[in-house]
Amino acid sequence: MKKSIKLYFIILVMSLCLPTQAQGLLSGYVIDAQTKDSIPMASVVYKTHKEAVVSSIEGRYTIQKRVGWALTFSAVGYISQTIQITDRTPMRLDIRLKPDTKMLKGVTVRAKRQRYSRKNNPAVELMRKVIEHKKMTDLANNDFYQYNKYQKLTMAANEITPEMLQNPKFKNKKWLTDQVENCPYNNKLILPLSVDETVTKRLYRRRPHDEKNIIIGQSSTGIGDLFQTGDIITTMLKDVFTDVNIYDDQIRLLQYPFTSPIGKGAIGFYRFYIEDTVKVDRDSCIHLQFLPNNQQDFGFRGDIYILKDSSYQVKRCQLTIPRRSDVNFVENLRVDQEFTQLPNGEWVLSVDDMIVEMKIASFLHKIIVIRNTRLTDYAFDELPKQLFKGKKKDVREADAMMRGDAFWAQYRQVELTKGENSMDAFIKGLQNIKGFKYIIFGAKALIENFVETGNPSKVDIGPINTMISNNFVDGMRLRASAQTTANLNKHWFFSGYYAHGMKSHKNYYKGEVTYSFNKKEYLPREFPKRTLSFTSTYDVMSPSDKFMHTDKDNVFTAFKWSKVDAMMFYNRQQITFEREEDFGFKTTFSIKTEDNEACGNLRFTPMNEYTAWKNIAGNGEDNIISPYPTTAVQPSHHIRTTEIRAALEYCPGATYINTKQRRLKINLDAPVFSVSHTLGLKNVLGGDYSYNYTEAGIYKRFWMNSWGKIDCYLKGGIQWEKVPFLLLCMPETNLSYIIQDNTFNLINNMEFLNDRYVSADISWDLNGKIFNRIPLLKKLKWREYIGVKMLWGELSDKNNPNMQTDSPIVMAFPTGSHIMDPHRPYWELALGIHNIFKIMHVEYVRRLNYNDLPSAHKHGIRFMVRMTF
Repeated sequence: MKKSIKLYFIILVMSLCLPTQAQGLLSGYVIDAQTKDSIPMASVVYKTHKEAVVSSIEGRYTIQKRVGWALTFSAVGYISQTIQITDRTPMRLDIRLKPDTKMLKGVTVRAKRQRYSRKNNPAVELMRKVIEHKKMTDLANNDFYQYNKYQKLTMAANEITPEMLQNPKFKNKKWLTDQVENCPYNNKLILPLSVDETVTKRLYRRRPHDEKNIIIGQSSTGIGDLFQTGDIITTMLKDVFTDVNIYDDQIRLLQYPFTSPIGKGAIGFYRFYIEDTVKVDRDSCIHLQFLPNNQQDFGFRGDIYILKDSSYQVKRCQLTIPRRSDVNFVENLRVDQEFTQLPNGEWVLSVDDMIVEMKIASFLHKIIVIRNTRLTDYAFDELPKQLFKGKKKDVREADAMMRGDAFWAQYRQVELTKGENSMDAFIKGLQNIKGFKYIIFGAKALIENFVETGNPSKVDIGPINTMISNNFVDGMRLRASAQTTANLNKHWFFSGYYAHGMKSHKNYYKGEVTYSFNKKEYLPREFPKRTLSFTSTYDVMSPSDKFMHTDKDNVFTAFKWSKVDAMMFYNRQQITFEREEDFGFKTTFSIKTEDNEACGNLRFTPMNEYTAWKNIAGNGEDNIISPYPTTAVQPSHHIRTTEIRAALEYCPGATYINTKQRRLKINLDAPVFSVSHTLGLKNVLGGDYSYNYTEAGIYKRFWMNSWGKIDCYLKGGIQWEKVPFLLLCMPETNLSYIIQDNTFNLINNMEFLNDRYVSADISWDLNGKIFNRIPLLKKLKWREYIGVKMLWGELSDKNNPNMQTDSPIVMAFPTGSHIMDPHRPYWELALGIHNIFKIMHVEYVRRLNYNDLPSAHKHGIRFMVRMTF
């Protein structure tokens, strides 16, 4: 969940505005001392005072801390344990109960305490039948179907106590105390912070296959209103806490796939136990419990109720996450689902509720997310063809955000609570807190990397992290940047910066004007992007800077593992047209003219001049790739190009969030296909070269069930013409210590220059599958990572300076550049550990060949901040 850092920062800001938790609640887990398994339904009792609670299915309990009282923990088949509560008793108290061997002689030992075997196990045989019959209950067997889905998504501060509300600074803030309410899902006091309601009409057609989700109503309010990019909260919550379909083999939740208890691999992944035969809404059902073989794996634990007939239909299920699961930040998760039989005999999902209690950090307030989903009005009549027009799967009606009370009275299936109903008053109360506007101002600068200049802001100043940086030519570099927003104009946008190099005494600039053909909420990059922009830039860069995914002036990437002294000034003017379709297809067309002037230790010298200069300098070396002679001043020319570029990209199902600096994908499960061609125009707008450059790439993620995921990037390109080295295929290298996806960690700036190449970047995140099985190490909850990168390249004779000594086009390669052996690809290995302190990812990177080159860096350490569930 790398892109969710901004959401965590927003939660941090809101936590700072809430009182700290009082020392009033005692919580923990009741655990089997021998098996280390949790004990469900254990009694936690102050016997003398008749105050008691019962532990949850995962053994978790919460009870008021009563200093001086005796607290007794007991469960059937275990020896009771009594704890005297004192001031020193920690608020987190885990209890390990020992099995009572005497008592066990007089009772039947529960099946889950026995040695588990799948052979001749009636629970396993029953689940095999359920899995075999699940296709028969699939709605996709119908030619058509439709239903309405109402969903309410609420985020709230969790475990509010009366002592917290008695804090003097909240004495006169009735708007805040009135917002606090009891949560029926965990019987705790909560403070709702945001609520989003959505009504969606789901349409399905079997032949030709098509699906549509038509959003006919949506209402969102809460703390997101305090941020111009507040839709990040709702978008992230919906992607993390997605709808659960227990009939899928893999259930995507928390941005990970969880094996479904009725999925194809469920028999090998879970242990099943028949508990009893019970009535569920007058239907006779078999009650089973299940849990993962290894409770640290990403899987569920819970109960499932199967109809006691030949349909083997799921009637009800409750899913939780085992206490020892490696899932980060989640203290408790529960999914409750109910299935209903329609008059035509079809069984359909009608209720899908989720509650997630989260703890981001010990110094932050706990958060609870509640998702209520109701599915109604199922129908199987033939649907008109016009309903399936267009390739966009998710469609929002034009007036969906403007629905009135009558609409919500008709479609709202779960009533708003008192706190959810008064969200607007709560937000207004927050804004009126003395000094709150300064907290929000600082938070916006930290979270969004921009400073707003009004409310609403028409001009944002930033990015802040580019104001001070350094490079070889400029030394210290100062920069001021700004951009306009849709609050100034919904179609026209302006952005740019002014920069000054303290060492070079040079001034730089960038100015961009963008026209958006569709109205924007805040910035022109919002999906779908349909823009025409003109950019004019004069600045300095190294050739490898174009591969950076962040701004080249980002102060955090200014620290390099290699000296970057080969640089160039560039004067660029560019017109770009971009159009994105709703179904994930993107077209880009651009015209660019650019002048490049070498600086630092870089030179642009045609081979005919380089040969003459070398002879004058008295250097008799035959290898043109060797370091330059130093006895004379090497000549250097400008490189002037004019080019037209066309690019196509297809990324079906991609989901984005818009930040003030860039647009980020939050769902990397979608594949990406791309192809582009660049045509160089000689004698057009001063262009000196004619060339053709073609590139294509593909990205795909493969989930390996409980074995994590494999990400594959494949890319290739070819330069068809004779060109200067600046127009050849350069490896996408990252010279920073901070990890960047799809770049090489140990290839230097322009180290390999080719006119055709193929690269591969394959990484496997095992998600702790190995570490979880190593004693002691598994307690750290670290997760292993393996990556391999490959570059194959070839330089044809027409672009080889050793073969073109008299050419006026081919230029001498820079110092440190080399020609690859076409029979020996470059290989790079990465061994990483992530989830260190839940936020750090560290890699050891190793260069496997070409280590004999003088520019080679054989190994190193790279890192990044990476927060995932």
